[in-house]
Amino acid sequence: MSDHQEEGRRGPLAGLRVIELGGIGPGPMAAMLLADLGASVLRIERTEAVDLGVKRELRYNLLLRNRIPVALDLKDPAARGQVLDFVERADALIEGFRPGVAERLGLGPEDCLARNPRLVYGRITGWGQDGPLASVAGHDINYISITGVLDAIGRREQPPSIPLALVGDFAGGALYLAVGVLAALAEARDSGRGQVVDAAIIDGVAHMATAFFGLVAAGSWNPQRGTNILDSGAPFYDVYQCLDGAWLSIGPIETRFHRKLLGALGLSPAEIEALGEHTDPATWPALRATLASRFRQRPRSEWCEALAQEDVCCAPVLSFHDAPAHPHLRARRTFVEVDGVVQPAPAPRFSRSPASRPTAPRPATPDTLAEALRAWNVAG
Repeated sequence: MSDHQEEGRRGPLAGLRVIELGGIGPGPMAAMLLADLGASVLRIERTEAVDLGVKRELRYNLLLRNRIPVALDLKDPAARGQVLDFVERADALIEGFRPGVAERLGLGPEDCLARNPRLVYGRITGWGQDGPLASVAGHDINYISITGVLDAIGRREQPPSIPLALVGDFAGGALYLAVGVLAALAEARDSGRGQVVDAAIIDGVAHMATAFFGLVAAGSWNPQRGTNILDSGAPFYDVYQCLDGAWLSIGPIETRFHRKLLGALGLSPAEIEALGEHTDPATWPALRATLASRFRQRPRSEWCEALAQEDVCCAPVLSFHDAPAHPHLRARRTFVEVDGVVQPAPAPRFSRSPASRPTAPRPATPDTLAEALRAWNVAG
C-alpha cells in the first residue's frame, strides 16, 4: 500500500489508493465500502450523462460519498494518459464495464499492469469476463435467476418474489469484489505482483447459497418455494399483522425460544402441548392460525413492549423511513446524518482504527481535478 494518506481520512484502509472507473450499481458500492473504511478513492466520472432511471440531487446518490471525483473523457488519448498516470500511484482499480470495453479504451489490465505491476485490477460484471453470456446485457434480477436463488424466494403457490438488489448487485457483486480486491492486495504484499480480480455477480450469489445447495444435495430442501423453515413455510419464521395493521417478524426456530414465545402470547402449557412439535410440518397450519389470531389482538407497540425482555426472536418490520429512529439503532449510531441526508454509517466497526464520518458526494469540477493531482502527486 502507498505511504501517502489522504488528509483527514481515517480507518483501517487509510493509505490505500483506489481508482474507480465510474459506473453504476455494484462498482460504486464496492468503492464506497473501501472509501468508508479509509481508502482514498478517486472516481473517474464519465463526461456524458448516464441514465440511472432515477432523477435526484447529487447529495442523495449516497454510493458516491467519500470520493474525489474527476470528469475525464476516456475516449480522449490525453485523458487516458492522465488516468494511467494515476494508475502508477494506485494500489487498486475498480471497473464495471462490459467485457472488452476497458481494453478498447486502452485501460485494460495489460495497459494498467504495464504501468504498475503491483496493481490489483478489480472487475465487476453480472455474468463474468467469459462464458456464453459474458457480453449479454443483464441486471440483478437476471443474475439471481440463473443461480437458482430467485426461484427459492417467495410464498407457497405464488410467483417468485423479487427482492431488492441487495442479493445480486450489492451482496453477490459489490461485497465479493471488495473482498477479492483486499485478498489480492494482501497477496501482493508478499509477491510484489498485482493481478486481475474477476468478480461476477453470478459467482458471488451462487457462493452465498452454498448452505442451501448442501441442503438440496442432502434431500433436506423442498423445491416448492414457501414450504421450508427459512422461506416463509414455517409459521414460526414469518411476519404477522398486529391489531393496528403494523407487521412483526418472529424467528424462534429453537424449541426453547419457540416455547417462550407461545407462553408470552398467553398460551397455557396444555395449549402449547396440544399444538405438537413445531418442527413437524403437519402442525404448521394450526400453529399459523394460532399465531395470527394472537398477534391480531394487540397493536405492534404493545407486543414489542411485552416481548422486549423475552428470548423469543422477534422484531418490528420497520420501513426505511422509520428504521433510523429505532432505539437500538440510535444507541449503536447505525445511521448518521450528512448534509441533511440520513444514511447508514460505515460498517463494520474497528476498535483501533475507526472510520471517518462520511462526506457528502461532490460534483466533478476543475477544483477536484486539481485536488486529485495534488493528493496523488501526479503532474497536471
